[in-house]
Amino acid sequence: MKKILIIHSSVDGQTEKICSYIKRIYDVSFKVKIASFDDEKENILTDFDLIIIGASIRYGKYRPNVIKFVNKNYKILNKIPNAFFSVNVVARKENKSSAETNPYVQKFLLLSKWKPLNLAVFAGKIDYPNYSLLNKYIILFIMFLTDGPKDTTESFEFTNWGKVDLFAKNVLRSLET
Repeated sequence: MKKILIIHSSVDGQTEKICSYIKRIYDVSFKVKIASFDDEKENILTDFDLIIIGASIRYGKYRPNVIKFVNKNYKILNKIPNAFFSVNVVARKENKSSAETNPYVQKFLLLSKWKPLNLAVFAGKIDYPNYSLLNKYIILFIMFLTDGPKDTTESFEFTNWGKVDLFAKNVLRSLET
């Protein structure tokens, strides 16, 4: 049975939720492991037939361990089928919802030595009730600037699960080549 690794960097849990969704799609036919960059172990990439990396954006940046990890392991990543997806609230806007038009995916590609075979971007979630007071008001300020939701008593999930489903199925095609 082929083995798939899905490794993520998730600040508030939406990227991890997307990884779990993808795992459920794959679990029927593959052995799937989900790992977090926070639990990174040496040689985590060995013995997998497909690797998917998902990373979220917070305040315009990926967490530093994401870029460090892919630049350290890009030769291994390039040897097997692979994929990268970004999760950010900017992707809620139609003109920034593709890998080609999303500024954070483009920035990732500039900073990374790794050139993923499959790319995607998914809109994330604003979860005002669960943010610390400081984060809540920083994100609220960003939403004022970008015409986003401002009701701090609510959560707003923008993830298009159909798009996640399509990405997961498209990535499997790289195993067939």
